[in-house]
Amino acid sequence: MARSIKGAAAFCVLALVAACGGNDAGAVEEFVVVDPAPVTEEPGFTGKYK
Repeated sequence: MARSIKGAAAFCVLALVAACGGNDAGAVEEFVVVDPAPVTEEPGFTGKYK
């Protein structure tokens, strides 16, 4: 029984190292933020009473 628990624990540690080991801490992801176009435009001045 103890041997199977040690095997399962070793498998879990190996899976944890494999999941976390691939990260490159020096690399920074770059992304671009684009302002969306306005949905509606503001009304322009057309005259005194129009």
